[in-house]
Amino acid sequence: MSQSKTESKSETGKGRLDVVGYDGKDPLGSAFIVKSPIGYILKISDTFAEMFPMWAGRVLITADSEKWAITAAEVATGLATSVIMSPAEAGVEGIVSERNTPDNRPGVLIQIYTRSRFDLKHQMILRIGQCVMTCPTTSAFDAMPNAKRKLKVGRSIRLFGDGFQRKGLVGSRKVWKIPVMEGDFIVEDVFGATEAVAGGNFLILSKDRSSGLRAAEEAVRAIKSNAGEVILPFPGGICRSGSKAGSLKYKLKASTNHPYCPRLRTLVSDSQVPENVNCVYEVVIDGLTVDAVKKAMSEGVKAAASVPGVIRISAGNYGGKIGPYKAFLKEALHAV
Repeated sequence: MSQSKTESKSETGKGRLDVVGYDGKDPLGSAFIVKSPIGYILKISDTFAEMFPMWAGRVLITADSEKWAITAAEVATGLATSVIMSPAEAGVEGIVSERNTPDNRPGVLIQIYTRSRFDLKHQMILRIGQCVMTCPTTSAFDAMPNAKRKLKVGRSIRLFGDGFQRKGLVGSRKVWKIPVMEGDFIVEDVFGATEAVAGGNFLILSKDRSSGLRAAEEAVRAIKSNAGEVILPFPGGICRSGSKAGSLKYKLKASTNHPYCPRLRTLVSDSQVPENVNCVYEVVIDGLTVDAVKKAMSEGVKAAASVPGVIRISAGNYGGKIGPYKAFLKEALHAV
């Protein structure tokens, strides 16, 4: 074990994370030895998250109250944790003040990710049409006005008006007013689409479930507070059933990430779970840019590393099978 000559300059709201050494002989892979703000020692693997390209749309949902904007956003982003089995990946990005929305009402931003533009248009039509239009008082606006690619989402949803729909303007935005039993549902004519990044991730290895869950919750809180243009598509931002590419036994495109399942530690030769670890949680991040994902990973890693009981932080990569983008954990530490 050798000592690093460089200390990390990274900060969290709770204090410093200091790199006090480097273990190049760890059987689970080289790792930085890090001192948390409260003085305990953990390891952060010298590895990276492997990310892949996706198409993304961004929708601003407004309503008479924040409650109904959030309700529509949560329903519209359902069944969208991972494209392994879900038709899209989606999540809530954040709250928008009525001072910054086209109709001066409370708003919520959501993002929707798919493999292709065709699929993205289909998912946006379905989710806005079925989950936003049906929700009391809501409207839906494009939150990516500068995108070069445009999808005719509102123009497709307008047909629900059965010929009674009409064109309108909200500020300078071209919208459709579709009659519903409450009044009108207002939806923007076209929505932007852009090439984005999915699959940013880090793994929190902890001594038990309570400390691991607390660390994951702190990571999610830090990302939502300090990072923008990203979503965390899994329930509450946390995934307990991480996946690997392919399968050892079946013809599947993905299966359980067995090296990180604590109960398989003594049953598989490639376990990545130390003896003192009994719980692993994964935080997965999708973002509009690579830099946005890296920023979110940095905030999440630093917050998780500040929780007692965390033994190690790592990340998932699959030898290039998943995608071309990389986010190194050492970037989260600003370490050399």
